[in-house]
Amino acid sequence: MRSYEPHDEGAAAEIVRAAAGTQERLRLVGGATKAGIGRPAQDEATLSSARLSGITLYEPAEMVVSARAGTPLAEVQALLAARGQMLPFEPMDHRTLMGTSAEPTFGAVAAVNNSGPRRINAGAARDSLIGVRFVNGRGEAIKSGGRVMKNVTGLDLVKLMAGSWGTLGLLTEVTFKVLPVQERVATLAYADLDDGRAIAALSAALGSPFELTGAAHLPAGIDGGAARTLMRIEGFSDSIDYRLGELRGLLKRFGQPEIVEGQAGIALWTRVRDATPFAEPREAVVWRISTAPTRGPAITAAIGARRDARWFYDWGGGLVWLATEASGDAGAEIVRAAVQSQGGHATLVRAPDAVRAAVPVFEPLSEPLMRITAGIKAAHDPKGLFNPGRMYAGI
Repeated sequence: MRSYEPHDEGAAAEIVRAAAGTQERLRLVGGATKAGIGRPAQDEATLSSARLSGITLYEPAEMVVSARAGTPLAEVQALLAARGQMLPFEPMDHRTLMGTSAEPTFGAVAAVNNSGPRRINAGAARDSLIGVRFVNGRGEAIKSGGRVMKNVTGLDLVKLMAGSWGTLGLLTEVTFKVLPVQERVATLAYADLDDGRAIAALSAALGSPFELTGAAHLPAGIDGGAARTLMRIEGFSDSIDYRLGELRGLLKRFGQPEIVEGQAGIALWTRVRDATPFAEPREAVVWRISTAPTRGPAITAAIGARRDARWFYDWGGGLVWLATEASGDAGAEIVRAAVQSQGGHATLVRAPDAVRAAVPVFEPLSEPLMRITAGIKAAHDPKGLFNPGRMYAGI
């Protein structure tokens, strides 16, 4: 299989124009840390952003950073940390879960809308993404957005590219707003709550004025011990002390929590962010389910009654990480039926190749939504060059 690694945007555009002439299908990659997500390859060559590297703009006072798509994410995060700033949305590192070892790239954060536990407070990656440059399926270099947040009318290509998984174009540069690192971070950890009570506790805390930046529940045995229900708050130290006291009072019917801070707290939320409890066994099928927080326990109960399943909850229960035995179509039908009965969608994140080939990766769309999706794909990539079949059959 051929591999293209253009050194700049112009070279990338030339490669795409040539591919359009020969109808050579291209798999778009960055660091390939998420290589196992999506259907097995249906392409003839890879087009990598790896050599499109380097930070092109950083204005700490304006809290904005731009970098070429192949820039290592760690390089951007180190630059921000040196000035006491961070990416607000806490991007997941997929390497442990997916068993990959390459460097995550800055462009891939935008391409997959990579967002972690802080999303409940700071929004997703797409909410901080304010500018993109990309090459479309005609080999045209496109710029959308800029360096400031503002209201716009018409088609917002910035938001459209976020989470498009490389099906609309090769990102060459992305621009994000950033935020200051908080002075102090503390986590309330409640022990031994079942799923229903845990989601009730998280919902009560999230409905309070005390601004949680993380809300997760790890059922008993999922992380090697008793059940833990986690609530993270961040800010100035005096504010943290006050909010800790108020939250303990608000949630006293759920018991007395342990307060976790420092490296122990960082490690705890890193495991939640990266779905580390499901790194092993490697043959397990891993799903990412989005639903209304209060409906998460009903979905897991329906699946757990029929499959050898494990799960934990993030975003107050609105995100369910689920691991099941590898069982092909039958297992997927059970998962999707449970999700559809409660409302939401399920994404197949990791599975053996045979399962990936047989099971749709993303929740099947209704016919009207599929027509819209196909139309957007055709407008950006009329010959279907990019990541064919990755999202849906034919798209």
